[in-house]
Order: sequence, then structure tokens, then C-alpha cells
Amino acid sequence: MKVLIVEDEKTLAYEMEAFLKKAFYLCDIAFSFKEALQKIELNTYDYILIDLSLPDGNGLDLLKQTKKNNPDTVYIIITARTNLKDRVSGLDLGADDYLAKPFYLLELQSRMQAIARRRFNISEELLSIGKFNIDLQKRLILFEEEQIGLSRKEFDLFTYLLLHKNRVLTRAQLSEHIWGTFVNDDYDSNYIDAHIKNIRKKLNVWAETEWLETVRGVGYRIKK
Repeated sequence: MKVLIVEDEKTLAYEMEAFLKKAFYLCDIAFSFKEALQKIELNTYDYILIDLSLPDGNGLDLLKQTKKNNPDTVYIIITARTNLKDRVSGLDLGADDYLAKPFYLLELQSRMQAIARRRFNISEELLSIGKFNIDLQKRLILFEEEQIGLSRKEFDLFTYLLLHKNRVLTRAQLSEHIWGTFVNDDYDSNYIDAHIKNIRKKLNVWAETEWLETVRGVGYRIKK
């Protein structure tokens, strides 16, 4: 998942980035309102973590300006403000959660995971497709009791498609979300295709993967 950290306190921003990267999130940082706005216009994020007190603007205004064009993005307000009015205003504008400073980074991660479970209708950390089980927490793919050896990027690509099952994802979308690279809509690299080929090859040793579909001229879809 791709995260934008909007925080002008650089030490905290870098701590959050380092922690989330260890949990396999892709992270960008914006230290100001203007920088955050530019990054949101250029990229699609799964999470945006917003400090309200930015040097050149109010985080609530950033939420208000960007939420409409990013309806699928999770917004979490992170601030030292304890004013109930700010908290209510943020939630009314579409924020998904509110975390008061100081906070534990483990709590931030737990809240992000809880929101993801609700959004993707995941009742537990174990997903299934066909005859395969996927343990998101341990980052494992199993056929019965046998572990299948996907690389880190292959696992990220496969689970991202699975979390968005029945939705066609373009090569550009997959590249941006999995590799953190912004590309144009006419992106036509064999990079994604090669990873999909490897995933199919490794899974097909154990069972058929007809549910992993190629949508010609567009991208890929897991149909369930």
C-alpha cells in the first residue's frame, strides 16, 4: 500500500516512514501544504496521514480540497490538537480516523490495518482464492500445507490484485501502487507482464489459476 505522510516535524515524519517501510508500505513525505497538494495531484495513495498544523496551511483544508478526487484514499488525521471541534470537523470532511500526538507507531499501523480490513471486507488475516490460502501477516502463500516461494514484489502484486478482486487494474496502476513509480496512462512495459507470468508459473505447479485473467490491452484482474 502507498502512503503519503504530511508532517512538518521532520524527525517524526522520518520515524513514521522508516517504521511503515519495515511493514512493507511505500512511503512519500510532504513537509508542507503546498508540497502535499502537488504530490496528491501527481500520485494515487492508499493512505494519507495528515498533520493539521502545517507551516503554510491547515490540514483540514488539505483534506477538504483533495478528498473529492480521491474517494478511495484513507485519510487519517495526526495532530497534537485536542480540540473536539477539529476532530469532529475532520471526520465530517471525510477523514477515516483521528490519532492524537504523541502516539505509538504500532497503534498507527493497527489503525491502518483495521481500516483496510473494513474497506476490503477482510474478517481475518487469511485470504483464499481457488485452492490457495494467503497469510497477509506472515506474507505467505500456501497450497494445503505447502509454502509457495514468491518474491517480495510478486507477493505484493498478487495480493494487491486479490484485494481488488473483480476489478481490472492497468499496468500503470499496478506499477504505481506496487513499485511507487508514477507512469503515464500509455505505459507499455513488459515489467508487470513478466511478474504475472512468474506468478502463474509458480502457482500452476500446484493448481490451475484461470481466475487470474489478462484483460487484453488493459491489464489484469483476479475474478472471484
